[in-house]
Amino acid sequence: MTDSLDFLGQLDPDDPKQASQQIANKLRAAILTRRLTPGDKLPSQPELATRYGVARETVKRALDLLRAERLIVSRQGSGAFVRAQTQRAVELRPHIEAAFERPHVTIDFAGFSGETLRDALAEALDKVRVGRLAPETIAVRVLISDMTAPMALPSRAETQADDPAVRERAERITRRAADGIIDQVTELGDLGLVRSTTVEVRMHRASPLFKLYILNGEEVFYGFYPVTERTVSIKGEPMAIYDLMGKDVPLFHYAVTDDDTSHGTQFVEASRQWFDSVWSTIAYRYDA
Repeated sequence: MTDSLDFLGQLDPDDPKQASQQIANKLRAAILTRRLTPGDKLPSQPELATRYGVARETVKRALDLLRAERLIVSRQGSGAFVRAQTQRAVELRPHIEAAFERPHVTIDFAGFSGETLRDALAEALDKVRVGRLAPETIAVRVLISDMTAPMALPSRAETQADDPAVRERAERITRRAADGIIDQVTELGDLGLVRSTTVEVRMHRASPLFKLYILNGEEVFYGFYPVTERTVSIKGEPMAIYDLMGKDVPLFHYAVTDDDTSHGTQFVEASRQWFDSVWSTIAYRYDA
């Protein structure tokens, strides 16, 4: 295990989450970003209690959370260890925040509207505003579908065909999210809180069937959009549509390791190549 445990950080007294949840979040991020690798022994409960200034019972509750998520295993008389297999659905927000601890932050997103990215960014950017995170540069690229063009999805359920009114609704959602990301990030540069901020949004004419996040070129989060029939209000009238449901879908995490042949390293590299290929070929500028 790494000799220095500085990457585990300290508790945030202003964070409303319980100390046990904060500790679990920090250990989880360390595991999923491979700071703690499969087979590594976690610091002992007394060591963690001392580091975070809490009772051992608080640490025990944190480890119980990770054990329930099958991220760690306990061996009697030996302590807690990172499980050999950690591929599982994960939450995006803690990783977004961890990405902002770097001096240079890059985030690439491909998907439907970017609502989840906008909301996850909001928390990290709030911490930049109050000085709890201090990146030097932030560069965000967003790749979304052009809902002014005919699409297979979303569509009217009755006809299973493209419908301009359905797309108009989707376009409003997409624009609201994209404009929110642009405004949130550029504001930090305008206020002088970050030395350099750039946000680029490009569009393409393919229906989004999955979402992809690439953080600092080293981590990828990937999830599928289930197609769901639901009734929405369009021009004041109820209409059944086939819609792409992105909120709360499972995201799977892949990270670069020291092994160039590892599954995580190869998936991240393939994701970066795919993103750049679409960005530089069929994608075109979004007019905010």
